[in-house]
Amino acid sequence: QKMPPSLPATINIREPRWDQSTFQGRAKHFFMVTDPRNLLLSGATLEEARRVVEDYRAGMVPPGLTEDQLWRAKYIYDSAFHPDTGEKMLLIGRMSAQVPMNMTITGCMLTFYRTTPAVLFWQWVNQSFNAIVNYTNRSGDAPITSSQLGTAYVSATTGAVVTALGLKSLTKHLPAIIGRYVPFAAVAAANCINIPLMRQRELKLGIPVTDENGNRLGESTAAAQKAIFQVVVSRIGMAAPAMAIPPVIMNALEKRAFLKRYPYLNAPLQVGLVGLCLVFATPLCCALFPQKSSMSVRRLEPEVQAQIREKDPQLETIYFNKGL
Repeated sequence: QKMPPSLPATINIREPRWDQSTFQGRAKHFFMVTDPRNLLLSGATLEEARRVVEDYRAGMVPPGLTEDQLWRAKYIYDSAFHPDTGEKMLLIGRMSAQVPMNMTITGCMLTFYRTTPAVLFWQWVNQSFNAIVNYTNRSGDAPITSSQLGTAYVSATTGAVVTALGLKSLTKHLPAIIGRYVPFAAVAAANCINIPLMRQRELKLGIPVTDENGNRLGESTAAAQKAIFQVVVSRIGMAAPAMAIPPVIMNALEKRAFLKRYPYLNAPLQVGLVGLCLVFATPLCCALFPQKSSMSVRRLEPEVQAQIREKDPQLETIYFNKGL
């Protein structure tokens, strides 16, 4: 029995396993990252994955480790530890908690949209969850202060609630199906407030931009605007199928005798439908834009362009991490 040859220490596990310049590669990557089964892994499994990854990065390859095991360890490690600080992340803030948490909250927002207290309560729960996710997945380069966190949280919650209640009062005279879309409009509005506020530091001071080899060239606010715009679009895209498809199905079901006979099935059905949409929408919308986004040097602020021209007059394109 021959020992399998040991792995070369040259596999780049800092980058995703699949080609990130294609939508398919990004989708495969995010299906791994958002896999809810990662939440069920024990502390021991997480520590074991961390050990494999850290040893491998340090050039120590355990005998018999296969490439599949290495990638599996990397994705387990990435699912639970912050990429910049290496700390273990809050359980409900992890990307793998997105689907179960969002399906519960969204399902309840879509079920209990008829009374004002219910609208207030579920929009508040949703924005509290968003604040935790945005804080947990922040870019480690720019730490966020508790006052910024508080401002973003209060503004987004207020924005969502005001939008929801404002639209709810407008829909009184419109067909019932339209009332069901109020939660979606509120969530979209809150995303447009929440994400830029959570990342206001980046909008003021810029985010690091690099050449294609990752050499830092400076900070750009134009890149920050593009990054944040892309994240807002993909977050709204993520919520869209889950908040647009179930209302149509539920509206049809509520006209049938079945739901009138068993009204308590309303919420579980709604949550299940939302979950089904989110399992696909979450990774596919994360994959809309490359994580390592790029833009032309000509589109940056003049002073940043000048900085870059001094270092490398030939450079046409810069790269930046857009965040999630």
